[in-house]
Amino acid sequence: MSDFIFGIRPVLEAIRAGKEIDKVLVRQNMTGDLSVELMTELRRNKLNIQYVPAEKLDKITNRNHQGVVAYISPVSYANLENVVMSAFDEGKSPIVVILDGITDVRNFGAIARTCECAGVTAIVIPETNSARITEDAIKTSAGALYNIPVCREKNLVDTVLFLQQSGFKVYAATEKAEKNVYDEDFSSPTALIMGAEDVGVSKPMQKRADKLIKIPMYGKTESLNVSVSTAVLVYEVVRQQCANNKNDVK
Repeated sequence: MSDFIFGIRPVLEAIRAGKEIDKVLVRQNMTGDLSVELMTELRRNKLNIQYVPAEKLDKITNRNHQGVVAYISPVSYANLENVVMSAFDEGKSPIVVILDGITDVRNFGAIARTCECAGVTAIVIPETNSARITEDAIKTSAGALYNIPVCREKNLVDTVLFLQQSGFKVYAATEKAEKNVYDEDFSSPTALIMGAEDVGVSKPMQKRADKLIKIPMYGKTESLNVSVSTAVLVYEVVRQQCANNKNDVK
């Protein structure tokens, strides 16, 4: 099943029907009354618009796209504030995983599978420079993407600030950190920032985080796959929080 639609009128109708749209590719210098109507609707709904040459659209579909292609998400995105507040209301210590620049859909799917199995409260992705929720991502996640809130945010730095103001400690994972993950206390609400394997967590996100942490590496290979790293960190947070819960009961 295709995860995109094309043509000005079909895209307009999808927006007005409340479909979850990841991004819209629009031909550069597009004109016409219907085009103006489309752009007004895209901006009113604050959708992710990317202006591209006609050749790129032609590669996506050889049918009459009329200069516009919209990618539809197979799942609905959640509101981070609502998800976090709901967790607090239920007496939970939330865990949030923030994916900073992770564009590989299989890594995304594998991370989602781990997070859902571990009971992570939500996954946060940016509106741009992020893997989309495609059929491949859902398949790799073993369907977990249907069962865990995914929140799409315009500005991840602002997202971190919101979490900090809500009582979270925010950790950025980087091999340059001095702090070992196993020496850290994760008893409070926790957010983990995971970066792409080639560039890692971005500098602005590292600066905004409360602490930098790393996974100890003892072999000759310098790093782990990001989905494996996420699993290591998430389950250390879960282990500590489970232990704290047992101590609280005693």
